Amino acid sequence: MEKVFEAINGVFSFIGPLSDFLWEFPTNFDWYSSIPILGNISFAIILLLGSGIFFSFRIGFMQVTYFKKGIRTMTEKRVVETGISPLASFFLSSAMRVGPGNILGVTGAIAVGGPGALFWMWISAFFGMAVAYMEGVLAQIFKEKKDDEFVGGLPFYGRKLLGNKVWIGVFLSVLYILYALCCLPAQGFNVVSSVGRMAEIVTGKTIPSGSAFYYIVGTLIVILTAAIAFGGIKKVSKWTDMMVPVMAVLYMVVVLLLIILNFTRIPYFFGSVFAGAFKPDAFFGGVFGTVLAQGVKRGLMSNEAGQGTITMSAAAADAKHPCEQGVIASLGVFLDTIVICTLTGFVVVMAHCWTGADAEAWQALDKLPKYTESIAVLTPGTAMNGIVTFLVTLCFCLFAFTCLLGMISFSEIAANRIRKDKICINFVRCIGLFVAGFGILCNIAGLELGNLWAFSDLGNILIVFFNVPIVYVGAKYVFRATRHYKKNDGTPFTSEVIGRNDCAYWDEQAKKQ
Repeated sequence: MEKVFEAINGVFSFIGPLSDFLWEFPTNFDWYSSIPILGNISFAIILLLGSGIFFSFRIGFMQVTYFKKGIRTMTEKRVVETGISPLASFFLSSAMRVGPGNILGVTGAIAVGGPGALFWMWISAFFGMAVAYMEGVLAQIFKEKKDDEFVGGLPFYGRKLLGNKVWIGVFLSVLYILYALCCLPAQGFNVVSSVGRMAEIVTGKTIPSGSAFYYIVGTLIVILTAAIAFGGIKKVSKWTDMMVPVMAVLYMVVVLLLIILNFTRIPYFFGSVFAGAFKPDAFFGGVFGTVLAQGVKRGLMSNEAGQGTITMSAAAADAKHPCEQGVIASLGVFLDTIVICTLTGFVVVMAHCWTGADAEAWQALDKLPKYTESIAVLTPGTAMNGIVTFLVTLCFCLFAFTCLLGMISFSEIAANRIRKDKICINFVRCIGLFVAGFGILCNIAGLELGNLWAFSDLGNILIVFFNVPIVYVGAKYVFRATRHYKKNDGTPFTSEVIGRNDCAYWDEQAKKQ
């Protein structure tokens, strides 16, 4: 078995360099890297940050001006006949956004780029909220009704915006499914590793990776995932409605407690972040590009703004207007990066472990033990260390498990764009469970398969290169819908509002009013 895993790892040895090349292009060419300051910034960073800045101005910074209204809209009680509520949609999107990347991504970004990377995560998230708004509105405009659910997202609005060609919808659906399949092994790996870590904390004993315990846990994880995922998007949303608030609040409370107990280190935290982001030698040396790239790259790994991979949850909501769901989509980025990633950053930076002699180990895949080292530094010689470590590991487990559910259910929605029959949908579900199980087996075998995990970074940037240009194609429709939403004159949203004739659901709803 070990030889099989090693062979697979070797086959994908080119993935890491390819992913790095795409993320760093064209800074990996001397003619570009020789340009002062700009030569440190890759095309991917310019595309993501630049798009966020452009869209922020065009929509009037709705991520700020409509922030409170978005919260009110999300939390108001309403009867939902088709699809899920805006709040359930928020929880479902957060199940995907608030994942292991909130711990692993932030820890890795700080290890490679220093505390300054956290500042650029904030900046990318602020402008990323505008991109998430654009994606959410497009997902709502072009969503379709299927039985008692709504389906939509990147494969659906991509097809409508690019000439309504069947092959485009199929291509984008396959692209998303491949993206999910690249990420699912890591989620399976993370779930089983965190369960094992919690068992070790409780028992005080080391549990070998190949023991019967891990096989039993792995089997139960696959069975539970199948039982939920095969129930459809509504069943998945019911579970995420329960788990997301619990894991988010629990994580925030635990980390806030750590911050309060170490309040004297707070000035050091902010000083390190801003000094790392703005010191002169960073701007005029290669360090700036590394800091900025890590902030944006790991921010994207966490909040997924610009990827179009969360748009399925936005489309699933029963919204009164496409733009109200766009605002709610932007709130998901805020919770994910501005709140939860920042809390992780507090722990990592204040503990100061990442600067030690073992700095290279911090760039390995399994950064959870490195993160818990920081917790030990902040709770030295106290009983709290074990309790806090257990609770954080529990949150990490829930982060990974909700991502697992989200990716499989969103793959199901993408499959609807290929063929709307149970055979196709169940096939995609089964493939998702299989590759998640593969990640679990990797953990049991004691292998990390670092080359395979690089698929996540590659999948992230590839889908960005497809999604962001499509968002630009549909931008004029979002701007028109936004003007209609802001006018708030009581007229229903229809195809005519944005100058199209193919928003069937909204036209049908307008006739009922």
